[in-house]
Amino acid sequence: MAKNSTPPTLVPDTAWLGRGHHLGAEPERDVRRNLIALKAAGVIDDFLDLDPVEAARSTDLYPRDESADPGPSARRLFEARWRVADGITVRAQLTTYEPESRRKEGEGVAWVLAAEAEQPWQAGWPSPATVFWPDSDQVPWDHEDGPDVRLRAANHLPKDDDEVRRLLRACARQSWFIHVVVHEAMTPDALGRQPVTAFLPPSLRHRVIEHRAAPEQALIADFAMKRELGVGIPRGGAVVLPTTPKDPGHDAERFTVRNVFLDGTEPTELLGKIKEFAALPRPLPADAEPVLTRLRQGWHLLTPDEELVHAKAMVTRYAKALEAMTASCDLYREAAESALAALAEANSGKPAPQVPAPAAARQDASPLKSVANAFSLFRGPKK
Repeated sequence: MAKNSTPPTLVPDTAWLGRGHHLGAEPERDVRRNLIALKAAGVIDDFLDLDPVEAARSTDLYPRDESADPGPSARRLFEARWRVADGITVRAQLTTYEPESRRKEGEGVAWVLAAEAEQPWQAGWPSPATVFWPDSDQVPWDHEDGPDVRLRAANHLPKDDDEVRRLLRACARQSWFIHVVVHEAMTPDALGRQPVTAFLPPSLRHRVIEHRAAPEQALIADFAMKRELGVGIPRGGAVVLPTTPKDPGHDAERFTVRNVFLDGTEPTELLGKIKEFAALPRPLPADAEPVLTRLRQGWHLLTPDEELVHAKAMVTRYAKALEAMTASCDLYREAAESALAALAEANSGKPAPQVPAPAAARQDASPLKSVANAFSLFRGPKK
């Protein structure tokens, strides 16, 4: 009998996700400066710089969820809102984390970023990464979360066979990014050493990490990829690496390019393969789900219309709470009256003492205390 398997949760087509490490000394300062400059230039509508603890305590527009809290190691929480083609609103949230959360020394400050648009995401839209981080080589924000590779660089594979296999395994299993391996048929010149990912559209450029195999690493790279991922790489070609666990319908040949000329010209065929792979549905990584939940349920940067909706929701919430309190008070009063009536009947028909009306009672008196006082009237004299 076949077991019922739950289909994996897919990354929403409206979302953009990323994470990494900033190796500089003051990552939050880099974010603030970039956001201030983009708001002054009219690129973004607005932004917020929040303390994570205070942000978690504040009342949000949506019902809170425990997974929406950034956690005790969070340093800062940044939010930004901007509009893209046809006035589509994009909301994005970046969280930085304390260095103590590092797995090893030298990994820098970790960050996670989630952005979501009102419509399916387009690769030609501005990259959420460069809304928060400056797109400058002087700011080292683009280091991968696991292996020691960068987004905006052509990362050469290690020389050791075991290190190559370990790197490829980590990229396939732990990364949120798309990984591409390019084999250099011969040592390229300065133009050829530039990453081919620079030709990708803005929003896709910072979702792809490029690896380079040196001319003498053709067999090593091909063997390591076939053993770890079940795909090979042609000499002088390139391949888009599958994710792990690999989709049963994955066609390795479909995402393989036989020849890539590293002479500074645009590698049209390879770029087409990367775009095609990026358009496929992708499983939502388990550690990305709380990041997306935080964006949706822990949002603070409200528009005037959203603030009005928020205020109305709060009025409705308080009205319901007041109604529930009033109903509870009525129930207590009815219970007290019933108890007094029963006591009066048990006390040889003597009339029961009157319970003062709530308006005449002291403000700090409760219905339970009224019942207790009523019972005290029927106690015997103190000895």
